[in-house]
Amino acid sequence: MRRIALLPLAVGGLTLTMLATACSSGFGKTAASQQSSGKQQLTVLIATSGAAETDAVKAATAAWAKSTGNGVTVDVAQNMDQQLGQAFAGDNPPDVFYVSSDQFSTYAERGALYAYGDQLKDRDSFSPTLLGAFSYGGKLYCAPKDQSTLALAINTDLWHKAGLTDADYPKTWDQLAAVAGKLTGNGVTGLSVNADYNELGGFFKQAGGWLTNADQTKMTASDQSNVQALGYVKKLLTDGVLKFPKDLDAGWGGEAFGKGRAAMTIEGNWLAGAMAKDYPNTPYTLVPLPEGPAGKGTMDFTDCWGVAAKSRHQAAAVALINELTSDSNQLTFARTVGVMPSKQTLLTTFKQQDPKSTAWADGTSYAQLPVNAPNMRQVMAQFNSSLAQLATSDPAKLLADLQKNGESALSGSAR
Repeated sequence: MRRIALLPLAVGGLTLTMLATACSSGFGKTAASQQSSGKQQLTVLIATSGAAETDAVKAATAAWAKSTGNGVTVDVAQNMDQQLGQAFAGDNPPDVFYVSSDQFSTYAERGALYAYGDQLKDRDSFSPTLLGAFSYGGKLYCAPKDQSTLALAINTDLWHKAGLTDADYPKTWDQLAAVAGKLTGNGVTGLSVNADYNELGGFFKQAGGWLTNADQTKMTASDQSNVQALGYVKKLLTDGVLKFPKDLDAGWGGEAFGKGRAAMTIEGNWLAGAMAKDYPNTPYTLVPLPEGPAGKGTMDFTDCWGVAAKSRHQAAAVALINELTSDSNQLTFARTVGVMPSKQTLLTTFKQQDPKSTAWADGTSYAQLPVNAPNMRQVMAQFNSSLAQLATSDPAKLLADLQKNGESALSGSAR
């Protein structure tokens, strides 16, 4: 899920430009005239992880259409940000669409979204953390579609070959460094993690830090706890027990892990689908991320079901979303797509349905959402670029640069 949302920076810039142009001409300022009766034809735009997700959404929307007498067309975006930006700028957006958490506040700020949160049937069943991710200006705009957290994936064959047992699963930073060292050798690296603040973000939380304050109005990137966390990751790199995927000739941590070039990786629920599809013969187990000096920490990734402010079918769109987020559909999506329900009331059932994903599900209770304040997407992309050079860089300097750039963005001077 999350991997699809991370699009090239140039695309994000294009989207912001289009939205700014659309807003300058009054986009979002005037309510669309609503079709309140008769058969309605809705368009839904999704960014899909593959055929399983596409088929699941099409089946759910078709069932709703059959039961209501409406029509639904599901389109799969080749580039979600670019296509949404063009649709908003052209004043002809889809009725319903995926919205990534890192783009949400930008869309909400510019008036592109219809705030329908008070019409959700099961609002109190959703995770409060996820509801917060899609709230802006005191309003809940859209329903969290699903969620994914991070866990430590361990290649059990390589683990046992290194003489390690279940009792050695790392529970602390020191233990993680120790087992990564034991697993490194003979063409295998102990741990591979993407050079991305999303995958490395758990370390900040485990050290007691984070990059912004709770309401994302102030940067806290340069706090000593964050320096400690990034310093720990750098030491793993310089000790040779951690390598970024590109250094293992892999596109992401899951590929390095699946091909046996790394014995461990830190990834989210999307790993399960990739392993089943591309590396079915690689045995693995999942455990919670090790605790740091301040305790537990992981990340939580989510999208929501957005409704366009200019949709003529808002009531029907909300009715469709209430069906798409029903208990039965959330559990079906979890089973077929590899995500977790966004309703906290369904997590126990989800773990019974998929016991192997328990570490991911348990992480939802202490997970951190990525930075999603307006104007911060480009800043975080720049930080990710700098993380790729962490092995030869000063962690304090990287975080000081992020602090400065983030303060500029949050103050509005980066617009």
